[in-house]
Amino acid sequence: MRERAALPGDLSRLLRPRSVAAFGGRVAAEVIRQLRAIGYDGAIWPVHPHREEVEGERAYRSVMDLPAPPDAAFLGVNRHVTIQIVEALAARGAGGAVVHASGFSETGESGRTLQARLIAAAGSMPFFGPNCYGFINYLDGALLWPDQHGGRRVDRGVAIVTQSGNVGLNLTMQRRALPIGYLVTLGNQATVDVAAMIEALLCDERVTAIGLHIEGILDPSALARATARARDRAIPIVALKAGRSPAGAQLAITHTASLAGTDAVIDAFLRKIGIAQVRSIPALLECLKVLHLGGPLSGRDIASMSCSGGEAALMADAVAGHRLRFRALSADQRADVAATLPELVTISNPLDYHTFSWGNEPALTRTFAAVMRAGYAMTLLILDFPRLDRCSDRDWMASANAIIAAFRETGARVAVVATLPEAMPEERAMALIEAGVTPLLGIDEALAALEAAADAGELAIHAEPYRLIARVSQGSSRSLTEWEGKRLLAERGLAVPRGELVRTRGDAVEAARAIGFPVALKAVGTEIAHKTEIGGIKLGLHDPTAVADAAGALLGLGDAILVERMVTDVIAELILGISQDPVVGPYLVIGSGGIFAELVGDSRVLVLPATRQEIDEAIGWLRVARLLNGFRGGPRGDLDAVVDAAMIVQAFAIDHANRLLELDINPLLVRAKGCGVVAADVLIRVIEEENADD
Repeated sequence: MRERAALPGDLSRLLRPRSVAAFGGRVAAEVIRQLRAIGYDGAIWPVHPHREEVEGERAYRSVMDLPAPPDAAFLGVNRHVTIQIVEALAARGAGGAVVHASGFSETGESGRTLQARLIAAAGSMPFFGPNCYGFINYLDGALLWPDQHGGRRVDRGVAIVTQSGNVGLNLTMQRRALPIGYLVTLGNQATVDVAAMIEALLCDERVTAIGLHIEGILDPSALARATARARDRAIPIVALKAGRSPAGAQLAITHTASLAGTDAVIDAFLRKIGIAQVRSIPALLECLKVLHLGGPLSGRDIASMSCSGGEAALMADAVAGHRLRFRALSADQRADVAATLPELVTISNPLDYHTFSWGNEPALTRTFAAVMRAGYAMTLLILDFPRLDRCSDRDWMASANAIIAAFRETGARVAVVATLPEAMPEERAMALIEAGVTPLLGIDEALAALEAAADAGELAIHAEPYRLIARVSQGSSRSLTEWEGKRLLAERGLAVPRGELVRTRGDAVEAARAIGFPVALKAVGTEIAHKTEIGGIKLGLHDPTAVADAAGALLGLGDAILVERMVTDVIAELILGISQDPVVGPYLVIGSGGIFAELVGDSRVLVLPATRQEIDEAIGWLRVARLLNGFRGGPRGDLDAVVDAAMIVQAFAIDHANRLLELDINPLLVRAKGCGVVAADVLIRVIEEENADD
């Protein structure tokens, strides 16, 4: 967790200023030019120590010379002068500032020291940055932005928040007809982070949805609180998280951390607090259009209509990679659609309605409305407009007008999808949005957007409260032996194999006789993490001779030998584990287990604390769930016992949150329904007791 100043106060003066002070030379002059270009009607006060005027406006020498405390200030000066000006603005009661200068925490230790001075100088005055490009308020025609931009004034629209100035600039240049109300860049987030920005945007009723480009999460608890308020306001949030390369698990010794990694954990956290996710900038923009026009989707059933069998096939193939469904029409619905089309048309979903009614707006309206009345979360019309410099789009406009008419007739949600982004002219897309129809550019981007919008709908209902679990202490660590780990979890009620710890071949044979054949022998020691890799495990031993030979081979690999009864009635092997993330704390991993745990990569991550429902749903997402649910008539696994085991492990992790670094149960042997589960192998790593907090 970072150190930061107290949360800034009201951001309304900064975001919706009636007076703007611009400090500096070239970039400050550009801010003034952009204020005029967007139609800003408030006071503009350039501040420059030597000039009499900037861009035709009277220039003031200092903060104290300004006519009044400015609502917003853009600081386009070097980092050292910036700190002086911020202190003067705060003392005068300014509403806030954009700190454009770089050279702060992003540069290392000396920069972090300078940023701490900047925060102290600001006191309770909020500022965006440092290392920040600024923001644009397209709703009120106000900005602190030192560059050109491609946006336009709107009456209502989405808000987009990013750390990156260049990403923000690029987003303003979109030609997808997305109405952007706010474009905010935050830079280093010294006093105003993503969470605080969400809180501020929720105060403006003209904001319809919020899009985030996240490079890192600074305060997970604050972000969770902000998203909870967004849900209360019915404002959906969708995020694109940067930095998806594997990182953070290279020092871990368990499969758990290797399976998760930082990326999967942050995904789990965002999912838990109700933020839907996309994987690309185009998908982010397309999803925001869906959310702007109708909010999250009510389900995952969609329909597709096109006048081409090729396009229908493209849609059918493309949906296979997304969590969406082309639900078949019922018999009555097929009849309703068929009544609008010639007999030669096969009624299906996706629907190829052929070209019999091409250019016939009334006929197309009847067909489109019939499909839209079938109760889909979204109906899609595939329509690529011709290029207007060489062609006419008259017949295409018949389809566009028909889909608008069908929307007005049915009220069902509908989108027009161009298979090629360049085949949706911006003016056509804007006209569709004006009519309430969502224009989507690109098949894959459209389906990704709809998938995220469906996620947003489910998360709005099922998002769980988040509370930060105690952080693990600093200090040296040690690994418990398998025997020690199993005893700790067995005390909590987790089933482990009947076993005995021995140190000689003779004792191993006697223990095996007492336990009952077949048995497994394992080398035990604090330095042994993965027994398979060192030949430290012998399975399926059915007689004393085999046990004696195995014990002889294992002696010397560790401190002792664990003799355990083999579990033979296994339906599936899972992995169940706990690890720590530096941002969100402890998390649970559940997935396919055994020696192929990391190779298969079939796992799901849940941030603690997780509910039974979350755990049950996570199991359902796994590929191994088919086996657990009785693959090809086989017996079903004891899923209730799997959830019980996960809850036991989670409770143990929460109770030992300040000491537990990693916990790995691999494999967790799942038996037939009603027969329970068994933790076949346990690995636990903890902070040494004397270093832990009380």
